[in-house]
Amino acid sequence: MKQHIADLISTALTTLIDEGTLPADTQPKIMVENTRDKSHGDFASNIALTLAKAAKCNPRELSQKICAALPASDNVEKTEIAGPGFINFFVSDASTGNLIKTILQHKSNYGRNNDGAGKKVQIEFVSANPTGPLHIGHGRGAAVGDCLSRLMEATGWDVTREFYYNDAGQQIHNLALSVQARCKGLTPEDPSWPEDGYRGGYITDLAESFMRGDTVTSEDQSFTGTKDADDIEAIRHFAVAYLRHEQDLDLKAFGVDFDVYFLESSLYTEGKVEETVQTLIKNGYTYEEGGALWLRTTDFGDDKDRVMRKTDGGYTYFVPDVAYHMNKWQRGFDTVINEQGADHHSTITRVRAGLQALDAGIPKGWPDYVLHQMATVMRGGEEVKISKRAGSYLTLRDLIDEVGRDATRFFLAARKSDSHLNFDIDLARSESADNPVYYIQYAHARVCSIFRKLEQNNQQWDEATGQAALGRLELESEKRLTIKLGRYPEVVKRAADGREPHLIATYLYELASDFHTYYNSEKTLVEDTDLRNARLTLAVAVRHVLANGLDLLGVNAPDLM
Repeated sequence: MKQHIADLISTALTTLIDEGTLPADTQPKIMVENTRDKSHGDFASNIALTLAKAAKCNPRELSQKICAALPASDNVEKTEIAGPGFINFFVSDASTGNLIKTILQHKSNYGRNNDGAGKKVQIEFVSANPTGPLHIGHGRGAAVGDCLSRLMEATGWDVTREFYYNDAGQQIHNLALSVQARCKGLTPEDPSWPEDGYRGGYITDLAESFMRGDTVTSEDQSFTGTKDADDIEAIRHFAVAYLRHEQDLDLKAFGVDFDVYFLESSLYTEGKVEETVQTLIKNGYTYEEGGALWLRTTDFGDDKDRVMRKTDGGYTYFVPDVAYHMNKWQRGFDTVINEQGADHHSTITRVRAGLQALDAGIPKGWPDYVLHQMATVMRGGEEVKISKRAGSYLTLRDLIDEVGRDATRFFLAARKSDSHLNFDIDLARSESADNPVYYIQYAHARVCSIFRKLEQNNQQWDEATGQAALGRLELESEKRLTIKLGRYPEVVKRAADGREPHLIATYLYELASDFHTYYNSEKTLVEDTDLRNARLTLAVAVRHVLANGLDLLGVNAPDLM
């Protein structure tokens, strides 16, 4: 409805431009907002206030001219001018029927758009090094990243989901040493245990699997244990494949899949890191000082220059990141979104600076970043930290086993990603209106229960009769519910444009609340055939929108609870 009203205003402004009331070069930004007080209408626009100066008249006078030029619409009952020049729009009863018909026509496609026009977007998320089970922070990244991928697909983008990880490096070496020590019978309590070794129970499982000669297969690699506790390279390869397999199991349990797995080591073996460094040197953005090679990131807005190559000859961690993102650019992605933990904030400026210094035509501000804060898991009012599986931290699998996939996904995605999240296990397990995912899913199940009861009464829903009788939906609660349904496409667009999946969760809770209120106050299966079919038709529209929104969050829409 907002877009419809904006289109009406746009047509009126074109008329005023043709008449000379507004300058020919007028390019207005039309804003249509929901009103808080329904006595002021359903929607309002401040367009006259923003264009009054250009029209050389006061806002109320311009409001009158805009209203006079508005084309007729079955969806708008009347307009009123308020205050200094706001235009209030009152939607008609016919708009209720038109909207519900649209929802039933489009079903699972209602709310989707083609803003992306098939352009390529790569979304990188999780990207956890295979040194242990996925923790709750990885889970939040998985939830936000996957929901964002679903949103971008729903708005017309060609999405590639990518997982980037390191299979070499110091952390992987420490992992291999830990597994080797366990293969030789040592325990973390032994004085000779590697100083920076990993101590979780999964190290024991991993070592036993290697010594049995098991073959482990992940989405992107496979390796067989050699049973040789002295073969550190075989242990390293096996450990990476084993833990990647474990990560895959966690992610599948979470309903997350990836299209591409990218190894950081490939950037070195294929010479991409060295090629990137040489290009930066050739372009004149580097200098040597104190035995180190520096990049002049201050030329691109950083607060200080950054070391690229250390005095020992090794590269700092942002250098392969620059090479990796150059690879993304070369693969033809119009847009790249990195969903990462907030601890990556410091790398944003230097990665973007490195990309600009490559002089490859990469736009400023590329790539996009969505950073999430960490999550604290609570039970009984106290923080939960320890996992039997990982030892020092709670794993994503622990949480899924405890509260289920749906609640885990919803809770991790339902709060703005840059806000700290308290995950309350007791709340996530509860079957009450206080539990948002239960409350939303129950609204969907309630609609389904209406139709089961309809069948038990030997009655049927006649869609044609229901659509023809939508004018019978005269209650304020029915109008409010319909207006909320009409907001869904706008919320999807805003969530995708702003990279904010939590907006979908907030909307669904509000829709569920409106439906529960309506359900509790009004009987659906009334004796009046036309009214019954009209209310059933409204209920079906609610069911479609709830299911569509839950799908964007990767959460089930159950028929029975």
